[in-house]
Amino acid sequence: MHSPQVWRLIPWLEAAGDVQMAIDRWLLEQHKSGDHPPTLRFYTWSPPAISLGYHQRQYPELWQNLIWRGQQLDLVRRPTGGRAVLHQGDLTYTVVTSGITGNRLQIYEKICEFLIQGWRSLGVELSYGTAGRGYIHNPNCFGTATSADLLLPNGAKLIGSAQVQKGGVILQHGSMPLHQDAQLFTQVFGTEPITTIELPGNLSLDTIISALITAACNCFAMEIQVQPLSLSEWGEITAKI
Repeated sequence: MHSPQVWRLIPWLEAAGDVQMAIDRWLLEQHKSGDHPPTLRFYTWSPPAISLGYHQRQYPELWQNLIWRGQQLDLVRRPTGGRAVLHQGDLTYTVVTSGITGNRLQIYEKICEFLIQGWRSLGVELSYGTAGRGYIHNPNCFGTATSADLLLPNGAKLIGSAQVQKGGVILQHGSMPLHQDAQLFTQVFGTEPITTIELPGNLSLDTIISALITAACNCFAMEIQVQPLSLSEWGEITAKI
């Protein structure tokens, strides 16, 4: 029997988008250099933000001056590909790991398995999307569902994920819009959400995160070590913002 691999779990963190993306980039580099174990973390964005895919060059100019409830929305670039995502009322996960084999889609599915299992334990069934390459012409990540995305039974997209690989190390993160403001979504993308996201009403953020952590331990055959970012780590991360 192999002893379980120890992963680091960074406790839930609320911060601005440029900080969150700097943390994800730092975790990728640290794991790639062999200085850091595989990592799982969950976080939310404050103030709300729109994240752009790494290669996404075209987006509406109005995104630079969007105000919601008196706060200007941040515009942040992700280290991963894909389209724009609105981060308001959502929960984001990040997995940084290595040693997962297969093509990009197989790796997506191996990582997404913990999301499927975790949500199933909460009574929510998810399935993969089926959209083809047409999604690249849609600036809104949640406007289409590719085979890397997870849908609710009513067809609403609950989880949109994006991934980057560097030297065998994988960074995959994804957004779960739990309480998104439909009016803001329309303001950003010029269209209403295709379908509404209907989740059991009693699900707190803590309950969801706890279920996903349990499922990740099962799927990745891992043990977790809860370890907040240290002051020196924060220093390295913020130096790159």
